[in-house]
Amino acid sequence: MRFMPDKITNIAKNTSYFTFALVLQKVISFTYFILIARNLLPEDLGKYYFAISFTTIFAIFIDLGLANVLIREIAKCKEKASDFLSSALAIKIPLAILSLFALVVLINLMGYPELTRQLVYLSSICMILDSFTLIFFACSRGFHDLFFESIAAVAFQVIVMALGLTALYFNLDLRFLMLALAIASLSNFIYSACLIKYKWKIKIKREINLKLINLIIKITVPFGLFAIFQRLYMYLDSVLLSVLAGDKYVGLYQIAFKIIFALQFLPMAFTASLYPAFASYWANNKGQLVVTFERAMNYLIIISFPISVGIIALADKIILLFKPEYGEAELSLRIIMVSLVFIFLNFPIGSLLNACDKQKINTANMAAALCLSIALNCILIPMYKNVGASITVVASNFFMFVLGMFWVSTIIKYNKLKIALTLFKVIISASAMALIALLLKSYLNIFLVIIISGLAYFIILFVFKGFRKADVISMYRAFVKKSV
Repeated sequence: MRFMPDKITNIAKNTSYFTFALVLQKVISFTYFILIARNLLPEDLGKYYFAISFTTIFAIFIDLGLANVLIREIAKCKEKASDFLSSALAIKIPLAILSLFALVVLINLMGYPELTRQLVYLSSICMILDSFTLIFFACSRGFHDLFFESIAAVAFQVIVMALGLTALYFNLDLRFLMLALAIASLSNFIYSACLIKYKWKIKIKREINLKLINLIIKITVPFGLFAIFQRLYMYLDSVLLSVLAGDKYVGLYQIAFKIIFALQFLPMAFTASLYPAFASYWANNKGQLVVTFERAMNYLIIISFPISVGIIALADKIILLFKPEYGEAELSLRIIMVSLVFIFLNFPIGSLLNACDKQKINTANMAAALCLSIALNCILIPMYKNVGASITVVASNFFMFVLGMFWVSTIIKYNKLKIALTLFKVIISASAMALIALLLKSYLNIFLVIIISGLAYFIILFVFKGFRKADVISMYRAFVKKSV
């Protein structure tokens, strides 16, 4: 099968739009996080992010993977977009009501103070609105359009930052910071709903199609299970920290968590193009699948290792970006950055498993990592607080990496020695980079240290032939290849 030129151009534009929007969104989001952290004590930051983490967990029970189903089914048959969206809404509305009820009951049973409960209530407004916005944008993706969603992603973060900084400027309390999120969510909801009505001309039908609803539920189950495990895996640690240690340690932990979360746009953008390449090669060219996987692993090792080592070396300086009260987060940051390499490498591993029809294994791996995470958090948080949560992140991501590589080896016969050799060269280069950073950080501005040590890393790695120009060109051609 061959893509038509206009379709290739459309895919390239969508990738460019969304990647640029994702990078810009992360930059704005992390800048905003630094600013609010500098203006809040760890306890207040902990309350704020506990509310967000708590409601984010419940949000997945409203969606249950419906967005993924809409994207796939509308892409197959655009004429039925109205039927699919209407049926999805018929499922989602009762789920939203039940989830909201369960959330309110649970937060009151947990005995949190009035301010925390009010923050959760405000955050639940975001939860409901964002859930419906998600499936509206899923319809746009089904029409192979990411341009409008890309605009919304950046606009949402700009609104949050503008309103949030206004609240900080006038010294308003945490409820107004959360209200900024709610207003941005409402704006996004209205915008996405207008796209559905005026751009894509999708009408929401009042008639309930039970047959189609049952079909969507059956399709949704595997997507929903993975989404539940993934959401719990990402946000349950903050909730457990609040329950087992207190809001102060949630705030300290968020310093490390937000840094590592912000950096994930790199493998996300990379695997956005990698996944369809894997799927194509699995069907038509197993040899090229192996080569592409090896190169993906090598490149992400080359990218992730120096970031991890660099932040560990400069953690004491990075913490200075925040208030002195966040000094206790330094050890937590150093520990959690060890997991960055495994987090990056788990992206191509998961993409390969999904592309090779092993999504059930991918879901099982996530479930196993979640169980380990919950067990370790319950043991380590009472003893070591935010440091214990950081240790858990490292252990659970390493565990998921080991599981993933085991299953990858049953699917393809990749060259382990080749990847190990790249890792060896990267370790040498990153060690030299870390030494340079440690020597310079007491004398130069941290940003200048990052630039100098980063350049040193790539120069040393190039000398050791850790990467070549031909590798970059070959990977580029693999992604833009016109035949699938």
